[in-house]
Order: sequence, then structure tokens, then C-alpha cells
Amino acid sequence: MAPERLAGWCGGFGDRHGSVVETEPGPDRWLLRAGDGATAVLEPPFPPVAGPGLGTATARLAIEPLVAHVLADRTVGVLLVRLGAHAAGIFEGDRLVESKVDRTQVAGRQKAGGWSQQRFARRREGQARAALAEAADLAARLLMPARHRLDAVVLGGDRRAMAALRDDRRLGPLFELATQRFLTVPEPRLVVLADTPRLFRAVRIELTEPDPEPAAEPNPAAR
Repeated sequence: MAPERLAGWCGGFGDRHGSVVETEPGPDRWLLRAGDGATAVLEPPFPPVAGPGLGTATARLAIEPLVAHVLADRTVGVLLVRLGAHAAGIFEGDRLVESKVDRTQVAGRQKAGGWSQQRFARRREGQARAALAEAADLAARLLMPARHRLDAVVLGGDRRAMAALRDDRRLGPLFELATQRFLTVPEPRLVVLADTPRLFRAVRIELTEPDPEPAAEPNPAAR
């Protein structure tokens, strides 16, 4: 859910389920419990959530610290890597202010066996290494100079490809800023990069409906 919709959604949740009777705020998740037994677990982006009065009795029914947290303006670096394509960008809020997208040739897999298959596999492996090296160079050029003004870094693309970049010592400070939320996205293109705020700013919600009321026992006297 978009951060801008959170306050309205929480109000609607209470209206639909007999009001919110209790909240359990936490640094990385908030539980709302309604009068009819329904619950909603809210997972905000960029934890931990902090705010005045958090955890006190006066905050038990308040969501203001959570709403303020998800609506806060942040400068975020994004790095998307898949074999053959990579993209990096810097966002101020949901606005992309700097970006670079690139593609590199990585041959597809070949099913034929024999000597030609081994030669093809070696060539593909070399192309994959070169592609990942270019992705690391891009991150070092675009994101590393901005690291001191970044509130967080969001990673995405392919997990295996991203894991290979962790061996590059230049990028250590970026991985230290990385959030736990990994964006599984298609081939990193500019349109894909520009759409990432919809994913990394979103509030994830797990909704549990109340248990249905048991069916009334038949009245033998009515037979």
C-alpha cells in the first residue's frame, strides 16, 4: 500500500471491524486489533519506526508515529542487477534525480554437449563476470559518491547476481546501508528503475479476518 493511503486505510479498517481496540507498536511491525477479532499486521518500509511516546500507554491506540515514519522524505539509492543488465538511481522521495542504466552481452544457455558446449560455457562465464564487474563499477561511480547523503540503499533484480557484488570491497558502505526488502524486478530498464518507489516505499499489510461465528444448534423443541 502507498504510504499516502495508510492513515485512511487504518481508519477504514476500524470502521469495518468495530473500531481498533488495541495497537501493538514495534520497530518493524505494528499490529492493529479490532473489536470483532480481526487483526492487521503492518510492515513499514525503512525500519525501525521511532516516535515520541512509542510504547507508552498513550500510544496504544495511536498510529501517528507509524504514519509519520512512512511519509518521511528520504534520499534513497537503488541498485538493480541481473545478468546482462543493471541500473542504479538516486531518489528524493519518489522522484528519480540521478540514474544510469546499462546492458551487457551475456549469452543464453546452450543444451548441446561436447567440446563446443564446454567452450560456450567458458565464454558465457567470462561474459557474466564482465557484466557483474560493470554493474559494480556503475554502483561505485553513481552511488558511492552520494553515500553520505543516502538514508538507505534498496537492492533488487536477481539475488544470485547481487550476491556476487558483495565481494567488491568498494561497495561495502552501500551494502551496510541496504534494507532487508529486496525488489524482485524484471530486466532493469529506466522504466523499471523509475517504478521502484512504488515497491520500496510501500507498507505491506497482512490481514486476518475474525473467526466466523459458529452455527446455531438446532432447537429440538422446534421440530
